[in-house]
Amino acid sequence: MRYGPAVRRRKLGAELRRQRELTGMTSRQAADVVGWHQSKVSRIETGSSGAKPSDVARLLDAYRVADPELRALLGALCGADTTGPGDGRTGARRGWWYAYRDLLPSAYLDFISLESEASRSRTLETTVVPGLLQTPEYARAVTRAALADPPDHQVDELVRVRMARQAVLHREQPGKPLELCAVLDEAVLRHEVGSPEVMAGQLGHLLTTAALPNVRLHVLPFSRGNHIGITGPFVIFSFPRIADLDVVVLDHLTSSLYLERKEDLRAYASAFAILRAHALPHEKSLDYIAGIHHGTQ
Repeated sequence: MRYGPAVRRRKLGAELRRQRELTGMTSRQAADVVGWHQSKVSRIETGSSGAKPSDVARLLDAYRVADPELRALLGALCGADTTGPGDGRTGARRGWWYAYRDLLPSAYLDFISLESEASRSRTLETTVVPGLLQTPEYARAVTRAALADPPDHQVDELVRVRMARQAVLHREQPGKPLELCAVLDEAVLRHEVGSPEVMAGQLGHLLTTAALPNVRLHVLPFSRGNHIGITGPFVIFSFPRIADLDVVVLDHLTSSLYLERKEDLRAYASAFAILRAHALPHEKSLDYIAGIHHGTQ
């Protein structure tokens, strides 16, 4: 059985290999310590085979990794949700999203688990407000537009999930709030979603949320012309202390694509830096949003 998407398996394996090398152990010695065949350690380290939460815990114990933040992060990468009660078998804790496992596609669950462990998120949006910044009314309208005649109870649950995700912007434990930097094409602010009243509430909410010290918004006005992000939105997740775990997520209609190659990460990080420099500064962006909100732009 494989645990977690391929990108997480490979990143987990690379970090476990790094932790092993820090101890001076060979893969054979590590296997001897935990009582496995060497091939199992090798498969986990290359990402060709998944690791259960209990496997990761045994390896981290063997490597004498005591840092709870690092252990939680690596647990999340192997599919062990790390913010809820234990499952009674592996000692892993389940995240709040576990309760929605029958409702949400696996790609969305993977996205939420990565988002919950990330320390920073850089996102470009070209058509809709990022999920972490949506009001319930706006999220409801977006959900109805994205699905084919969904029943009310499904919409209610999906909106509830989206609102629950926003807790990362306010969390105190186990880590600091997520640092969110969002570049928004002006179309995001102009595209009427739901109704004029819904959009007015959404724009006001953007202004309120942008007052958080960990949130930065940058608007790309139409007057700036074409830009490097015109091909579509993306998200870059970064993780505490481990730059090699960064991942780019591209959303499609029915799936998500995870990019992890260093050249891809460099390309998207560079693109985001260019977009941010091309956009209005944070304070001027808030003035711009306020102008649209009050009908003066």
